[in-house]
Amino acid sequence: MRLRPGSRVAVVAPAGPVSAEALDRGVAVLRDWGLRVEIGEHVLDRHPTLGYLAGPDTDRAADLQRAWCDPEIDAVLCARGGYGCLRMVDLLDFDAMAAAGPTVFAGSSDVTALHAAIGDRLGVPTLFAPMIAGGLFDPVAQEHLRRTLFEPDEVLALTGPATRTLVPGVAEGVLTGGNLSLIVAGLAAADAPPPPDNAIVLLEDVGEPPYRLDRMITQLLRAGWFTGVNGIALGSWADCGAASEVSQVMADLVGSLGIPTVWELGFGHCPGQLTVPLGVPARLNADEGTLTVLKPALG
Repeated sequence: MRLRPGSRVAVVAPAGPVSAEALDRGVAVLRDWGLRVEIGEHVLDRHPTLGYLAGPDTDRAADLQRAWCDPEIDAVLCARGGYGCLRMVDLLDFDAMAAAGPTVFAGSSDVTALHAAIGDRLGVPTLFAPMIAGGLFDPVAQEHLRRTLFEPDEVLALTGPATRTLVPGVAEGVLTGGNLSLIVAGLAAADAPPPPDNAIVLLEDVGEPPYRLDRMITQLLRAGWFTGVNGIALGSWADCGAASEVSQVMADLVGSLGIPTVWELGFGHCPGQLTVPLGVPARLNADEGTLTVLKPALG
């Protein structure tokens, strides 16, 4: 369900460590929206030996599951990405989460692993969205997330300032995907979700040079991951080298599929990050550079 002033939301840290200052700043934004905010018990923890994790895997998983299963919590919002979701996703009790019913879930980057698991195991739409202790500070990204949470019917048409056609055409399908590195990392899991079918796939990444992007796309191609995909929306490629070179990699590999594809739709690690729902039907018009959500993720 969409949020309203007075809705209760929980902030969790399923991946990397969170700055207390950044957390306070993000929580202040949520409270300005009229939300009642609860901060997970372990959000500001640090792993005792692995400094790139926000506490032990069991604690990070416990915070997320506790928030999801709390009937008084209307949304679970991730504080930041980094790395760590793959380490804790198998510690979640999806049967208990299914019994608790759906809730709003938002995050991006490393949180792609959780989006995939929640979509596959629970069939619940989620939001590929700015992080509370990071991307939320961008005023354009902040407003788009707010409208998606409170007024989802008003933000159905998505496009970015640099969007252009990579492969022309129009396609419809269910939105899936997210961060390319995390999608590829998930292929090795014994219970990995099957390749998407009749889908519009989102792909973005950060800090990966063109040859590594090439390797990851090639791995997905060799795994048959794109076989049933109807269209592709590429997002941002921050710190991945020259945009022209990344574009050439995508044109050569993704473009070879011959399905409608757009470049730089405006989601991912970029200024003005769009919030994009996953698990809902959408129409990609690559000729016009638009992605239209056909059914809001939040009722």
